[in-house]
Amino acid sequence: QVRLVESGGGSVQPGGSLRLSCAASGNTYSPNSMAWFRQVPGKEREGVAAIFRGSLKTIYADSVKGRFTISQDNAMNTVYLQMNNLKPEDTAMYYCAGALGRAVLAELLGRVPERHEYNDWGQGTQVTVSS
Repeated sequence: QVRLVESGGGSVQPGGSLRLSCAASGNTYSPNSMAWFRQVPGKEREGVAAIFRGSLKTIYADSVKGRFTISQDNAMNTVYLQMNNLKPEDTAMYYCAGALGRAVLAELLGRVPERHEYNDWGQGTQVTVSS
């Protein structure tokens, strides 16, 4: 069974940068899509960015466009989220997610992915942006 393991979270001042990584361990993993979500206490988990196998198309939430970049390596067994110009409102637990064996409508509709579209999840890594 695959495990998704995130790393790279931490504390940073506004305007700073962090790079999150997510590596799939275990069996060979060939997801149709990998994505990053984030969640703050009391709120729904929201899609931040996604990347799709084949096309390598990327989609971003409006709140992070121009600041965050998702990328992949090793046939999508590793995915990254480069976060620049971080803001206090980016503070959240960030989760890596994979969609294995299922199509993701976000690619077809050109919208940010929704939680139910992904079936594999990491444990999360905390990002805190504060002065």
